[in-house]
Amino acid sequence: MIMSYIKHKTCIILAVSPANADLANSDALQMARVADPDGSRTIGVITKLDIMDRGTDARNFLLGNVIPLKLGYVGVVNRSQQDINSDLSIKDALAREEKFFRTQPAYHGLAQYCGIPQLAKKLNQILVQHIKTVLPGLKSRISSQLTAVAKELAVYGDPVDSKAGQGAKLLNILAKYCEAFSSMVEGKNEDISTTELSGGARIHYIFQSIFVKSLEEVDPCEDVTDVDIRMAIQNATGPRSALFVPEVPFEVLVRRQISRLLDPSLQCAQFIYDELVKMSHRCLATELQQFPILRRSMDEVIGKFLRDGLKPAESMISHIIEMEEDYINTSHPSFIGGSKAVEEAQQQVRSAKTSAVVVRKVSEKTQKSRPILGRSGVNGVVTDHIQGVRPAAEAERPGSSGSGSTSFWNQIFTSNEDRTHAPARDNTANKSYAMPAPNLDHSFSTIQLREPPVVLKPSEHQSEQEALEIAITKLLLKSYYNIVRKNVEDFIPKAIMHFLVNHTKRALHNYLITKLYRDDLLEDLLKEPDELTIKRKQIRENLKVLQQAYKTLDEIPLDAEAVERGGGYSLDSDAIGLPRAHGLSSSLHGFNDGSSSYSTPKQSRSRRPNHSGEQLPFNPATSGNGF
Repeated sequence: MIMSYIKHKTCIILAVSPANADLANSDALQMARVADPDGSRTIGVITKLDIMDRGTDARNFLLGNVIPLKLGYVGVVNRSQQDINSDLSIKDALAREEKFFRTQPAYHGLAQYCGIPQLAKKLNQILVQHIKTVLPGLKSRISSQLTAVAKELAVYGDPVDSKAGQGAKLLNILAKYCEAFSSMVEGKNEDISTTELSGGARIHYIFQSIFVKSLEEVDPCEDVTDVDIRMAIQNATGPRSALFVPEVPFEVLVRRQISRLLDPSLQCAQFIYDELVKMSHRCLATELQQFPILRRSMDEVIGKFLRDGLKPAESMISHIIEMEEDYINTSHPSFIGGSKAVEEAQQQVRSAKTSAVVVRKVSEKTQKSRPILGRSGVNGVVTDHIQGVRPAAEAERPGSSGSGSTSFWNQIFTSNEDRTHAPARDNTANKSYAMPAPNLDHSFSTIQLREPPVVLKPSEHQSEQEALEIAITKLLLKSYYNIVRKNVEDFIPKAIMHFLVNHTKRALHNYLITKLYRDDLLEDLLKEPDELTIKRKQIRENLKVLQQAYKTLDEIPLDAEAVERGGGYSLDSDAIGLPRAHGLSSSLHGFNDGSSSYSTPKQSRSRRPNHSGEQLPFNPATSGNGF
């Protein structure tokens, strides 16, 4: 139990030990050594000096030669049990103690270490010095607590019962709320975060880093293939081939790409709406805690107001996209134009064709050319031809063609005699021509056409003209899409700011007053929970206690100076015979604080008061009545 008290750094330990026992084995000093290892707050008290064996004394104990302590030792002579039984007064006991030390030669010159009055003096010196040391810091802490408690009480405010007072309070809350909301949007609020983006900075981030960047990453031709463009061009030409690139495929494709900008624009408006809702929840969060019904009502009203403001913003966004779709302005100064598009498309087609020829030549070089011996000519001359190729003269000669149709028409329009005397080389070289003539009725049978399929697509082979038209259409599509994209990146944020953000800043205050400032709602909206009433009462009590403590501490320095000017202690100034410091309030004897330093200042002739908190070491050899 004793250890639970003396372990605190603010406790002064009185280690009482009898003079007729071994000081090294003192239980009090051993416990004090555990709680106070450096001995900075331990005072040794030596008792029973009057019953020591003859020839022995406690001089070495009092001088600290056995076990030294920073605060030293004091020897005392208490009343015995017989003195208590005989009702010996404390005043007489102090007088007898003083006579004992005066008549004992061993304690001559140690008056400052002997007697209960010296022990009381030493304790008062330590107390006063401790007060002077910790007083500035203690007053500062109490002042800070006073400020914090006063602010907390100001937040809760005073309860208002009258209708006029409730109306004024509600108007004040709504005005402060709208002002805080506008400041948060504009970035002028006092509590600016240094860890993350907040308020209007988040709106700017959504516009520039999410919306604009997402549109810039879109390729207008990523979902439009060359087959789609070729199909659109052929469908636009109708039953005849177009001499120039038709405009209809370009307009159809560019409108399809413009319509893709509607969804991200509406998503951007939804993101801004969500941010405004979050900001509305952060405004006056602490002040509105005392009115939970008002907090819920304001959230509902503001949510409806923002939803109503989102509708015209979304409508304007839809109109902007529809405007871009309805009129394709090919006269825009940033549009690439027809002549320039044709020139760039020709360069692209030419470069693509050149790269394809280079690839084909490289592949042909890797293959070995193999000469094949051709058939014998009319004059018996052997000629070398590549397989599958025949001279033009031989191809024009009747009967030399390998096609069945030519042989058929020769048999129809030649006589039987000519056919009989035909050269033998023709019979050996073209055995199929000497076959009997087919039936004419069978040869002139009806030609049947294949029925067209349900789904018609152009042939896989793409001509050079078609490749050029596709390249031109792509260039025009990308050029105009970039123009529209820049317009959308500029107009959509403006529409959202005008119809949603700025409209909320302008009209929210009047809307809140219209919906909430009603006589039948005032009492319910400003109703406080019971917990808040109890909390306000506790805060007021704490404020009164701190104010009284600050007032008391403000008077202590004058009393401490009076102690220093008083000039000492007297034995006859107290009813029980103990010395008492002049001017020091009795309530200060139990003062306790968090400082762990207990020492007294050195004597000074100047007697200047010291309230700076500077601590001076205690000198046990100092004598005198004061400090």
